Amino acid sequence: MFIFEWINNQLLKMEWLYNLVESLVVNVFGLNMTDRLGASIHFFIYDVVKIFILLSALIFMISYIQSFFPPERTKRILGNFSGITANILAALLGTITPFCSCSSIPLFIGFTSAGLPIGTTFSFLISSPLVDLASVILLAGIFNWKIAIAYVIVGLVLAVIGGTVIGKLKLESHVESFVFSNNMEMGEEDVMTKRERVEFARDQVLDIVKKVWIYILIGVGIGAAIHNYIPENFITAVLGADKWWSVLVATVVGIPMYADIFGTLPIAEALIVKGVGLGTALAFMMGVTALSLPSLVMLSKVVKPKLLAIFFAVVAAGIVIIGYTFNAFSYLFI
Repeated sequence: MFIFEWINNQLLKMEWLYNLVESLVVNVFGLNMTDRLGASIHFFIYDVVKIFILLSALIFMISYIQSFFPPERTKRILGNFSGITANILAALLGTITPFCSCSSIPLFIGFTSAGLPIGTTFSFLISSPLVDLASVILLAGIFNWKIAIAYVIVGLVLAVIGGTVIGKLKLESHVESFVFSNNMEMGEEDVMTKRERVEFARDQVLDIVKKVWIYILIGVGIGAAIHNYIPENFITAVLGADKWWSVLVATVVGIPMYADIFGTLPIAEALIVKGVGLGTALAFMMGVTALSLPSLVMLSKVVKPKLLAIFFAVVAAGIVIIGYTFNAFSYLFI
């Protein structure tokens, strides 16, 4: 128990880094931690460094694992199953693809053109940006393990239910014809050497960090501003856990944004500290990651309006239900 607590505090929450940054702010910058400026600078430096350290280490490990599941193998595995079993497997495989929603859409096209049922591919499309192994560790590092595990479970459930509903509605005719006419072949599966897997994982780290660094900085900056400059009574008046509209507002606000879970975590952290309900903060995160406006625009190029609207409605309804459920039972997690 002591070892687990030490690992959680020093490796995930990085208390050593918190103390180091506090020393930097106080002794080098000459600022007071009780002042807004000092607290904001500490929040920004600490969260940015912590997220980048965890992100780099985790993406490397996840990408190494992912190297064993290239699109060829993933398609082959999914092709052996049908029904809800295929949806569950697609959602689980989505967790080892550390992509944002826009990056997941080309794989969605590839799987669909290769003959996988659209219900299965939609389970993958929902799960991939919403839940990944890195998010579990980052959520645990910023919040706690209960919240991390609960978020992953509800994310997978949403992906499975969303894909199942879309599959049951038989909406193949609402996928643009060019997706099927391409008849994309995944090709033969290449066997990678250990060195190639390490190089692949390294390249994935560099590629993902290049894509998300600006969103992390923006997210941490917004989180620092919320944490230290916006009055708590103002935030709770708008997004307090006791406000029936808070989950709806958080979901709607999150949709136009484009980021991934790494950029939204600092904002969610600051909101919860200010009195926003756990479910409201999670609804915001899910709205940003699963229903971002850019990803919907990209998806509109490969599916027709009816299917796009059903996808949006199913996922949005699931996010809202999850948000209200977590608000009602937040005492179990915090």
